[in-house]
Amino acid sequence: MTRPCDDPADVVVIGGGAAGLSLAHRLTGTGAATVTVVEPPDGPRRPAERTWCYWDRGATDLDEAVTASWSVLRVHGADGRGVTVDPAPLTYRMVRSTGFERLVHSRLARSPGGRLLRATADTVRDVPAGAEIRCTLPDGRPLTLRARRVFDSRPLRALPPARTQLLQHFRGWFVRTDGERFDPAVADLMDFRVPQPAHGLAFGYVLPLTPDRALVEYTEFSRAALTTTAYESALRHYCTDVLGLGALTVERTEQGVIPMSDARFPRRAGRAVFRIGTAGGATRPATGYTFAAVQRQSRAVAAALRDGHGTVPAPHGRRALAMDAVLLRALDTGRINGPDFFTGLFRHVPAERLLRFLDGTTSPWEEWGIGLRTPIRPMLRTAAELPFLPRRSHPLARNGESHR
Repeated sequence: MTRPCDDPADVVVIGGGAAGLSLAHRLTGTGAATVTVVEPPDGPRRPAERTWCYWDRGATDLDEAVTASWSVLRVHGADGRGVTVDPAPLTYRMVRSTGFERLVHSRLARSPGGRLLRATADTVRDVPAGAEIRCTLPDGRPLTLRARRVFDSRPLRALPPARTQLLQHFRGWFVRTDGERFDPAVADLMDFRVPQPAHGLAFGYVLPLTPDRALVEYTEFSRAALTTTAYESALRHYCTDVLGLGALTVERTEQGVIPMSDARFPRRAGRAVFRIGTAGGATRPATGYTFAAVQRQSRAVAAALRDGHGTVPAPHGRRALAMDAVLLRALDTGRINGPDFFTGLFRHVPAERLLRFLDGTTSPWEEWGIGLRTPIRPMLRTAAELPFLPRRSHPLARNGESHR
């Protein structure tokens, strides 16, 4: 027999990743609702520590969880030429999932209406007064939660049909070098001085933490993920032959796969059940950036609940999604050269404006100017064909969460 919970909440948030924790953080901060966060207990269902990166300006209420930040960004073209930019007033910031968990968990503990429950959420369904969540506690006992609204951040079992779907897949090493090899003030967002795959694109990614420590990643945008052996080989080549790091120690690793898709992600799974995070379409289709969109959506949901509204706003606007669909298709067909495309944007578009564009917060006039810096004919050809392409189901990539 399932034991009911004696203390129902206004909101139950399922999942303790970036989306679930961010929403809980905003709800407790505004006092908009009492909230229970359901996180998997320790064990195979609980994800490994992850890294999330985003850009922001000034002091924010997430600063306590920020591990490192960079005020200078660099991109290396496939031809070896680099472009270094200062995106002031924006800075690029790193958050480790364990630090973010500590921040949000402590605020839940201090909030009169906050609660953290370690359990496995098995089923979610609408009921007359809201929604019901059937859970299994760590000791195997069943528990039923009830809430007026449920926000579910768990990965989808199947992706919605899409015209184009690539994968962003990566493996990273947290390295320590024998000497001082890194400039802690400069983050390398995209380094295309790596062998490019036959289909898609590949780049290195370097986030220095100290002069002798950094997160170094190998990332691909392509149709299929690699084996761990292939990632390790690519990382060794990048660290040794491209970066010239010399002797190093790999202290930790992380690996992930996320979809880059122009699918339409429904934000509602029931009358009182809503999807958030990647499951709700928060991952930017053409770049994989997620964390900043999750923050915007979480703030909007908390404000809507505070004002008595039950809507969940879209993480990205229609205009941004339309542009992403064109870019994604152009990359997939090979009509544009990925390394040249991204390097050209950083060379010719003011850095602060470009980062806002990648986040989807630019004006139509700014986007028009950025569009003129892209290969116009291939993009127009792609835009013209998109309305006639069917949406098809694609295999679901599971294995990770966006690091951006």
